[in-house]
Amino acid sequence: MIITLKDGSTKEYAQAKSVIEIASDISEGLARAACAGEVDGETVDLRTIVDRDCTLNILTFDSEGGAGAFHHTTSHIMAQAIKRLYPDTKLAIGPSIAEGFYYDVDRDTPFVAEDLEKIEAEMKKIVKENLAITRFTKSREDAISYFKKQNEPYKVQLIEDLPENAEISFYKQGEFVDLCAGPHLMTTKPVKAIKLTSLAGAYWRGSEKNKMLTRIYGTSFTKKADLEAYLTRIEEAKKRDHRKLGRELGLFMMREEGPGFPFFLPKGMILKNTLLDYWREIHNKAGYVEISTPIMLSRHLWETSGHWDHYKENMYTTVIDETDFAIKPMNCPGGILVYQSEPRSYRDLPLRMGELGLVHRHEKSGQLHGLMRVRCFTQDDAHIFMTPEQIRGEIKGVAKLIDEVYQLFGFKYHVELSTRPEDSMGSDEDWEMATDALRGALDDLGLDYVVNEGDGAFYGPKIDFHLEDSIGRTWQCGTIQLDFQLPLRFNCEYIGADGEKHRPIMIHRVAFGSIERFIGILIEHFAGAFPTWLAPVQVKVLPISEKYQEYGEKVLKALKDAGIRAEIDLKAEKIGYKIREARLQKIPYMLVVGAKEEEEGKVSVRSRFLGDEGAKELDAFICAVKEEIAARENRRAEVTADAKK
Repeated sequence: MIITLKDGSTKEYAQAKSVIEIASDISEGLARAACAGEVDGETVDLRTIVDRDCTLNILTFDSEGGAGAFHHTTSHIMAQAIKRLYPDTKLAIGPSIAEGFYYDVDRDTPFVAEDLEKIEAEMKKIVKENLAITRFTKSREDAISYFKKQNEPYKVQLIEDLPENAEISFYKQGEFVDLCAGPHLMTTKPVKAIKLTSLAGAYWRGSEKNKMLTRIYGTSFTKKADLEAYLTRIEEAKKRDHRKLGRELGLFMMREEGPGFPFFLPKGMILKNTLLDYWREIHNKAGYVEISTPIMLSRHLWETSGHWDHYKENMYTTVIDETDFAIKPMNCPGGILVYQSEPRSYRDLPLRMGELGLVHRHEKSGQLHGLMRVRCFTQDDAHIFMTPEQIRGEIKGVAKLIDEVYQLFGFKYHVELSTRPEDSMGSDEDWEMATDALRGALDDLGLDYVVNEGDGAFYGPKIDFHLEDSIGRTWQCGTIQLDFQLPLRFNCEYIGADGEKHRPIMIHRVAFGSIERFIGILIEHFAGAFPTWLAPVQVKVLPISEKYQEYGEKVLKALKDAGIRAEIDLKAEKIGYKIREARLQKIPYMLVVGAKEEEEGKVSVRSRFLGDEGAKELDAFICAVKEEIAARENRRAEVTADAKK
């Protein structure tokens, strides 16, 4: 058999070999670092036997699949430690997640934070024991019998719910045996750095009808230094938490009267509207027209679009005049009705229609999280109707616009191409044509991308943009979805150059994604210290005492007349207090005014960027700030020590 490796080189073997054996043949160092394998694009266990020609990639911790196997192994180490310390605890599930793992457990005496240290210490002992991890299978009957004897009811339920013909696999390390599909490491030894991070409640199988279990979260790394760096980043993330900063900066609030429905406060509305003004500006330049469609439309529309069948559990519905209606979870069907409002010719295409539409989607209460996961949000949608010949050009135009947006805010990003999911509609030919068009546009642009198999929308493949913030976290925001299905379902048409009727092709796309979520990301990215053009308050005037209030008011008027968002602090406090307050509010510029400034007609400037900038002519300061705002500069602090004075 011939094994093709990631770099294109090949290995030839006369007999079947396991993934770990092939890794050892390539390099002993690679075998030591190996966490899992990838055979023809499918993540597999290191113990998997390869007995045919295939492509093989050895996955180490720095890959998603490798980290997943590493973290999954750590979840088993934690379960083993729990069973050693608290034998009566019953185990549920323990998967790997994005940056670590968790295990759901059931104990008569619920775990508390103090227990985590004991569990963590026992986990480290298990790692030092360097226990070999082995895989084996059992029949369905034997597997159920085994876990009944072990008094593990959740495992029994899991097995009973598996398909009749499913292979039931187990992993064993020392005395510990767990039901698991894998993959896992070869031994416990590589898990050098462990941290159990938190406790939470979790209903068994996610249903509030079931028992509440304890979910223990943790993370693990191959090196202690990487764990320390991760924990530092987590602490930084806590300081930047948009919920905390949103409250402190007066941007938004959440209330129990509207769970998942954010309230924007005056300063938050300034921030939101500034973003929307920018959105309108760049879309106007790019040839988009703006529309607005109703927030509620009849069931018939959603049946035609396919949402009623594929998305109903996430939709809010009601009955009006004995007819079912739904509050829109997406803007696209309304956009199609606008397209159909008049006859279209090939000369009208591409037709780019943008909409800042308020949509509602039902999210489970446990999934709600500040502005990041809400039940209503503004989507910066656009729908482009075009001819087949225009596909690549339009996709490239959208990709360039999204790139412009992310560059402005200082985001790096990576791109994923998501292909046909299992629950989809349309012919194989349409899906192949749509996917090839997206792939071709990305290739034309020279953008690096990874293929995310099976993660497309139910009506078409998509390109997702995952941006990276200032502390290295990634967020999925922008997306481009190519759709052959909705124009067909709605019988959309245009008259071609040949005088015949043709079906347009449709692009769904967003740049910000959800405006609310994007604001949450920006709050955390900038730690609340927004660039001057985006800051709700750009300048704060600080009179040294009440005696200089009149001059301060004069300065304030000049700033406002120039279109600069400014406030004045008239509290009867010392200037040091006022400066500290303005700094806590993350205001870009503070203008201190007293006797000397009034006499000379100047202002003493303090900024987030350079600290004490000294006295300046007011007109010169206004001119400089207006230029900074107009250019949408993203200034950073340059002299932090001075800024703290």
